[in-house]
This record gives sequence, structure tokens and C-alpha cells, in this order.
Amino acid sequence: MTDRSKAAQPRALDWLLYFLAPVFFSSNLIFGRGITGEIAPFTTAFLRWIGSAIIIFPFVYAERRTCLTFVRQHTAIWLVLGFLGMGICGGFVYWALTLTTASNATLIYTTSSLFIILLQWLLQGRRIRPGELLGMAIAFSGVAVIVLKGDWAAAKSLTFNIGDLGILVAAIAFALYSLLLRHPGVAAMPPLPLFGLLAFSGAIVLLPPAFYEVVTGGLLPDSASDWTKLAGIIAFASLAAFYCFQHAVRVFGPAMAGVTLYLMPPTSIIMAVILLGERFETYHAVGIVLVMGGLMLATAPIKRRS
Repeated sequence: MTDRSKAAQPRALDWLLYFLAPVFFSSNLIFGRGITGEIAPFTTAFLRWIGSAIIIFPFVYAERRTCLTFVRQHTAIWLVLGFLGMGICGGFVYWALTLTTASNATLIYTTSSLFIILLQWLLQGRRIRPGELLGMAIAFSGVAVIVLKGDWAAAKSLTFNIGDLGILVAAIAFALYSLLLRHPGVAAMPPLPLFGLLAFSGAIVLLPPAFYEVVTGGLLPDSASDWTKLAGIIAFASLAAFYCFQHAVRVFGPAMAGVTLYLMPPTSIIMAVILLGERFETYHAVGIVLVMGGLMLATAPIKRRS
């Protein structure tokens, strides 16, 4: 029996947060546009997560006994989650983006949902439904249409480098992060205090490489534009996005929560058109239809036998 068949039916609010997760994750591309090359990558990630930890601290303090108990009893998991979700998927990704293109990164990072299901199959014996595989394949083809701008011949000109490998490592790390969120000790924590603890854990992990960047002359934020982008990343791509995603993992399970990653490319396109005035092309529409169709197929409820 799957998690979804055991759990109660999701509420409207659960679905709202589910679909808001890719919106907030995609805001990272809007606020973070141009930040690569202006602020050192691990410094960016450290400021992102220490800022998030400070903002969420009142919720951590309100549940300080619960939080201290969690850290004492699950120190390793606490640090590993920070390393995977905020370290590898933060500073490491920003570093990788200095070596690869956004198109390559988008295409590779969406494979995280595939790794979630694969790891569940390998580590937890999860049964993979044919509809899930077909839906993910269709959604992935939609991502490819968007990345390749509707020109399949362009796939021949795609080149992969060490930055692409870094994004692949981050995709696997995010899959592991998603699975660890279902650990009983983690799942028992209140969402906001948990997020605050993980943000602080991420800041701890990111402090050494960020400090190294600073002492070796790495770029620091030095303009109102830099700080505005960082504020947007903290508020939307960090606080809102990770809260929604962690909620989705709790309610829907890691595999279904991971499917939201397929919504990031079309969501980013729509946001860029609305907020940045970019053109909406035909291949965008085709890609969005494929992604949404695949998402609907992959997340279709399981029919129970009477």
C-alpha cells in the first residue's frame, strides 16, 4: 500500500501549497538573474540561509525545547539535511552555474524527481506505477522542448562540462534531502521551526567555503541591487519555497513532491514574460502543455479496488 492510499485526502490548502512550491522556487531565477558573477557563489548561499535562519528564529525560539531535543537526538540528520538541501543545492549550484548554462542546469536539475523515485525503489522497496513513469517521461520531454526552444536538432550542440556534473550532483542531493524529510524524527517536527533549524544547519555548512571566498577576494554584495536580489531569494526562493516543498513532502510524499520540479521551467517562463517582458514563443506553449499533461498523469490518484 502506498503512502497516498494510507494518508487522508489532501485539502485544498495542501494543493495550493503544492503548486506554489515551483512558483517560489522559480523566483530564484528572477531575483537571482545577474547575481552570478556579482557575488561569490558560496557567499551568496551563506547569506541566503543565514538570513532565512534569522527571520525564522522567533518560531524556533517559541519551540526551543522541541528544537534542542531534535538537534541533540538527530544531530547527524540535522547536519546532513543542511549539507544536502542548503549546501549542495545552494552554494554548489551557484558555483556550477558559473561553469554551465541555465538551459543545461534546468534540464539536468529536473531529473531530481526521477532520482527520488529511483532511490525510493532502491532503498525503500517502493513500487513504481507505469503511469508515473509515463507521466514523468512526458513532463521531461516538455522540459526538453523548452530548453531546446523547440529545435530538437539543437540537442546535438549541447555540450556538458564539470558544471553540468555539479548540477547532477545537486539533483541527487535534493532527492536524498527529500527522502530524509520523511524520517520519523524530522517529520515529527513543526514545519516552521524545522525549516529554521535546517536553514541554520545550512549556514553552518556554508560558513567555511564562504569565509574562504571572502579571505581570497571573492565578490561581496556592494550595491542596492545586490541586496534586493538577495532579499528576494531569501523571502521567496528560500522561506516560501522550502516551506511549501516540505509541506508537499509531508502530505504527498517525496516522489509526488518531486514532480513539482517539472513545473519550474514553464513557471519561470510565465514569470519572465510577466515580470521581465520576455517574449512568449510557440515552443513555450508546447512545453507547458507537455509538462502539465505529464504532471497530471504522474500524480493521478490511485483507484482503490472495491
